[in-house]
Amino acid sequence: MYHKCVIPQHLHSLFWDVNPDTFNPAAHPDYSIARVLEFGDERAIGWMREAFPEAEIKRVIRTERRLSRKSANFWALVYKISSDEVAALQPTP
Repeated sequence: MYHKCVIPQHLHSLFWDVNPDTFNPAAHPDYSIARVLEFGDERAIGWMREAFPEAEIKRVIRTERRLSRKSANFWALVYKISSDEVAALQPTP
């Protein structure tokens, strides 16, 4: 489905719990996108937008419960997603 992509050296600190030399972010889009959304800077966001289609980023914003409420709210505003569509902004089941 996705082509092999690598984590650029300047983003290795975002992926502290995997081996960035062997990890394929495209094989784990939810994890990879969520890490950048939660902890990334402008450069990381630029990489994410090149590595993943916008539809995939929006899907992660909608479904990823591990995002903080602050990050989930920010990205919902950026991508014009209603807060009631964002899992991280819903009450815990």
